[in-house]
Amino acid sequence: MRIVFMGTPSFAIPSLEALLQNGYEVPAVFTQTDKPKGRGNKIAFSPVKEYALAHNIPVYQPNSLKKETDVYLPILKELNPDMIVVAAYGKILPVEILELPEYGCINVHGSLLPKYRGAAPIQWTVLNGDEFGGITTMQMAEGLDTGDMLLSEKVTVRENETASELYDRLSYVGASLLIKTINGLVAGEITPVKQNESEATYAPMLTKDMCAIDFTKPAKEVHNKILGLSDSPGACCYLDGKRLKVYRSELVSTEKSFSEPGTIFDEHSFTVSCGTGSVRFTEIQAEGSKRMNVSDYLRGRPVKKGTKLESNPS
Repeated sequence: MRIVFMGTPSFAIPSLEALLQNGYEVPAVFTQTDKPKGRGNKIAFSPVKEYALAHNIPVYQPNSLKKETDVYLPILKELNPDMIVVAAYGKILPVEILELPEYGCINVHGSLLPKYRGAAPIQWTVLNGDEFGGITTMQMAEGLDTGDMLLSEKVTVRENETASELYDRLSYVGASLLIKTINGLVAGEITPVKQNESEATYAPMLTKDMCAIDFTKPAKEVHNKILGLSDSPGACCYLDGKRLKVYRSELVSTEKSFSEPGTIFDEHSFTVSCGTGSVRFTEIQAEGSKRMNVSDYLRGRPVKKGTKLESNPS
């Protein structure tokens, strides 16, 4: 079977790798255009492009498949795929492409649809403190993640698991489920199931204006925000007027607050009061410094009990 693969971030790599390992022919990969990255704004390839080039797979990088259908539809017709597999590609496919392959366009999506349609399903799973996350494979349609569902697999979100950790774990769940989906479709053993529109929720892209930690919120909500925004864009607060990024935390209490929200009341463990309850920071990055465990930070920069953290710079 010939399968054209479309994906961009690291989440997509296990799925592409699984196709190759299971003997499927991948004549081409489509990924997003190269973008500047880091402080030096150097042009960087997407993780999928790097993987494809390392395996001698031709790479295409349209700005927009919808606006450039006249260019890329002939290319896809010449590639003659039996199926197109999409995993976190980040581009909308026009109907002419959706209808091209015999077995359609199959999407590996990072949620249990119809919950969390959109760009950041895994992050919102953690932000909302869900007990379960998962993967759904679906037959792609013109709407945003609205296609008929094929297979799904539920996973338990682990205690104190960050969004980036769940993201990595689900990428391998998705790869395994993709192979089961392809085999089931070819064998005629999968019946597509329509999504219940009344249960649909949206998971928009994360933005930097979400990063400020509001300590007046309940501790559970603060904890979920820290884990859900880790590693990027990263939750943050301000200590003595300087930004402090917080990548990991633990929930200490959900009921009793020992002091005013944002106050460090245990300087030995960087435990902070919230609106109700408290959280303990376990991994942080001070402004101008590197990311580190709180125990290492406190050895070099001890904090005083009663120190107040602010949500925004003063």
